[in-house]
Amino acid sequence: MTFSKLLTTALVATVTLTATNADELKGRGASFPGPVYKAWTADYFKATKNQINYTPTGSGDGIKSITKRMVDFAGSDKPLKPKALKKKKLFMFPAVVGSIVLAYNIDGVKDGELKLSRAAVAAIFSGKATNWDDEVIAKENKDLKLPHEPITIAVRADKSGTTFNFTYFLNQLDDSFKVSKKPTWTAPKVVAGKSNSGVSANIQQIKNSIGYIEYSFKEKLGLPAAQVENKEGKFINPTLESFQDAAKYAEWTADQDFYAVIGDPKGETSYPIVAATFILLPTEKVDTNKKVTKFFDWAFANGDKSASDLGYVPLPKETKDAIRKYWETKGIK
Repeated sequence: MTFSKLLTTALVATVTLTATNADELKGRGASFPGPVYKAWTADYFKATKNQINYTPTGSGDGIKSITKRMVDFAGSDKPLKPKALKKKKLFMFPAVVGSIVLAYNIDGVKDGELKLSRAAVAAIFSGKATNWDDEVIAKENKDLKLPHEPITIAVRADKSGTTFNFTYFLNQLDDSFKVSKKPTWTAPKVVAGKSNSGVSANIQQIKNSIGYIEYSFKEKLGLPAAQVENKEGKFINPTLESFQDAAKYAEWTADQDFYAVIGDPKGETSYPIVAATFILLPTEKVDTNKKVTKFFDWAFANGDKSASDLGYVPLPKETKDAIRKYWETKGIK
């Protein structure tokens, strides 16, 4: 082969590679839905050969990245109010519902054995309960041998939608807690990790620790998690069924860009710490947005099983239909 032919071949390969990369959609943000987005994007590529890359960097980074137009779409577990969306020139819709569990590392205490009342959760994360055998914890766990050891709470180091939703729940228990993506924790022993995976790793490695993580991370690492007292005074194990029961109470309206915080729902069988995760799109990028919504339309039609297998709750059909209508109204379907 002559040099000119080699050069031509190389140029063609370069153009093809560039075209392929140019067609690739990039998203980043919330780590809470990271496992299900990983499954959906892999299955979508198998089905369509269309590449979607999503990097779970945290909701704060996702909002920042889409605001600066650094990515094609962003994920956030903290929903933005219509006024903020208008200011940042963004569209928003929910993608899936998940849950936040309180995973722990206490010798001799198995998965689901620890019961945490609403008062105990507030006491632990405020620092009012400093040892595991504190009365507010022990009174609901008479059958457990809780150690007289300091509690380490594992939290997020980054601005996090998981933290936003967990502090929303804490605020329902005690209004002295501020709802925030990155609060100042007052407990005496705190260890911070980046993303859900970082917090999970800290819990796994540190004895007598407890932290808040998305359910699929608990499942993947085999971490024990507590029963948590819900609004009706029932202690509920984190299970797909109890998440589904909680998700039934979500109220979405397209005219509010689906803004809703669904934590601490009513219902005797509802697990209390649930959250929706959202997708953010730049209003001006119509063609790219159509490719993003095509992916999520595919995921809504084909991704329910993989979502459920990972412990997420797929959106109800009525919500999916409302989202599709929202896309049409915005001219991005």
